[in-house]
Amino acid sequence: MIRIEHLDVTFGEGTDAVRAVRDVSFGVAEAESFGLVGESGSGKSTALRVLAGLNPRYAGVAEIAGIPAGRGDRRLPRIVQMVFQDPYGSLHPRHTVDRALSEPLEIHGIGDVNARVTRALEEVGLGPAFRFRYPNQLSGGQRQRVAIARALMLEPKLLLLDEPTSALDVSVQAEILNLLKRLRVSHNLTLLLVSHNLAVIAHMCDRLAVMNRGAIVEEMDVDTLRRADPREAYTRQLLLASRGYDRDVAAGLVSFD
Repeated sequence: MIRIEHLDVTFGEGTDAVRAVRDVSFGVAEAESFGLVGESGSGKSTALRVLAGLNPRYAGVAEIAGIPAGRGDRRLPRIVQMVFQDPYGSLHPRHTVDRALSEPLEIHGIGDVNARVTRALEEVGLGPAFRFRYPNQLSGGQRQRVAIARALMLEPKLLLLDEPTSALDVSVQAEILNLLKRLRVSHNLTLLLVSHNLAVIAHMCDRLAVMNRGAIVEEMDVDTLRRADPREAYTRQLLLASRGYDRDVAAGLVSFD
């Protein structure tokens, strides 16, 4: 479903140039869930935006179902859609939920709009009462459910997920992740999930790649992640950081002499 080979992305020119993605290669099979993990600024979201067609200036190969990303092929919106980190920023504040969901169908000439919108709302756990509300009338979790429903309107095969729960309350995050897992099964979706949260990756993904400073430093299956048995020192540091504050370790680092 995804083929990335020697992908390079550079922003700026000359002395101001920043090489955000460096010689990245990986593949994702159909119906697989693959994670890209790394600290902020590691290049994972930049790679995702290339696949979404939002950054067409890249070098190397970036293909979805054999179609080059970001080159204006009109088949791609029916194959791949993206769910963004900030559900409020990704929804037009003056458009109702109904318009957000029906607009992709109208653009692509797909009929039976009413039934499709109703079905999409039901699939993400929102009833018909939400159909004509505006984003400011929804909670953060409800807005992200609308964003997921919108991404599914064209019945894509691949969802690109850019930190889909990091802007939400902790109590809502698990609900959205479990919703995505159910939709993956019911729609036979391929998922590419970007996150800095290793627990989210372990919950959602079959395999993952670890990125640092624009490059992939390690690929592994999720069982290796759960065993905390990575090959690279950088990945081990990410694992340690993900465990949060450890009182016993901290006590051993402080001297009261």
